[in-house]
Amino acid sequence: MGITLVACVLLTGGAFAIGRATKNDTKSVAPATSQLVATTPVASVVSSAPTAALDVAKVVATISPSVVKVAVDIKGAQGAGEGVGTGVILTTDGEILTNAHVVADATQVRVVLGKAEPVDAKVLGVDIGNDLALVKIDGKDLPVMKIAPSDQVRVGEPVVAMGYALDLEGDPSVTSGIISALNRSMITDSGALDGLLQTDAAISSGNSGGPLVNAAGELIGINTAVATGGANNTANNIGFAIATNEIQRLLPRLRTGGTKQPAQGYLGIGVSNRHDGGRGAIVTDVQAGSPAGKLGLSVGDVVTKVSGVAINGQGGLIGAIRDSAPGDRVTIEYERGGKTMTGEVTLDARPAG
Repeated sequence: MGITLVACVLLTGGAFAIGRATKNDTKSVAPATSQLVATTPVASVVSSAPTAALDVAKVVATISPSVVKVAVDIKGAQGAGEGVGTGVILTTDGEILTNAHVVADATQVRVVLGKAEPVDAKVLGVDIGNDLALVKIDGKDLPVMKIAPSDQVRVGEPVVAMGYALDLEGDPSVTSGIISALNRSMITDSGALDGLLQTDAAISSGNSGGPLVNAAGELIGINTAVATGGANNTANNIGFAIATNEIQRLLPRLRTGGTKQPAQGYLGIGVSNRHDGGRGAIVTDVQAGSPAGKLGLSVGDVVTKVSGVAINGQGGLIGAIRDSAPGDRVTIEYERGGKTMTGEVTLDARPAG
């Protein structure tokens, strides 16, 4: 379709180029170097006025103390270099949330709070598939960003993004906009991200891991990527953030120090996007003996829902199955020849490789 997704981490030095134009700029995960620590619970509140008028200066004053710079030294398959992203303080004792692609392949991670000197951070957990990572610094009484449930976010709601765009000297950059769409999905090098918030607030290299907040200054998403144009398409101010409901679901596992990806569900089909404007994903291949094969799915079927949740394109279907575990029983709704059909399957474990 001519649209490229660019992960918003700033990479410099060595063999790395600034703002590499990859689908999600995810890399292999470095082994965890830390162990489980006791944490203070994440603050979570319900937004009282999701469509309140946006006072950007007030929002910035609220969230600034909880936004940090994440600087890394990297040594990976593409060479050695440095990278800069952004993070959000989640607990008073120093848990910081960022993107997995910010700290993947990092040999050293440093965090800068405001105008303070950089401090060393440990990687607690990394989830490459969902592009989230949790790092830890030694802290006490740190300012924590409040979290709002993303299922209350509405299209058109005003938002603010903050992050260390282009690693410009001084304070982080602030941009504002609206929620442009909900439940977006994208294909990445490691699978797919789904349930994303789309925003027109400007996001640049260095913004990765930074907050997208509502008018009350509450976190609703973590900025992760932008879309850029191609030969046949243009893209402006199309950014994506991982929604807080997804973040809350994954935090317990990140806190256990896990970097090994959990076993993922496997349906046993190949899929592609529809090109007629309709929703769902087209089945392009069915593996014999797989759960899909046992259900009777056929090439050309259009999967429209998984366990009652509407599917938006191949990324949405891949993400829905990936987020399920082997042994989970899911309901597949699909269209065949103008008829709606439904069946239940028990997912297998995704084969290695």
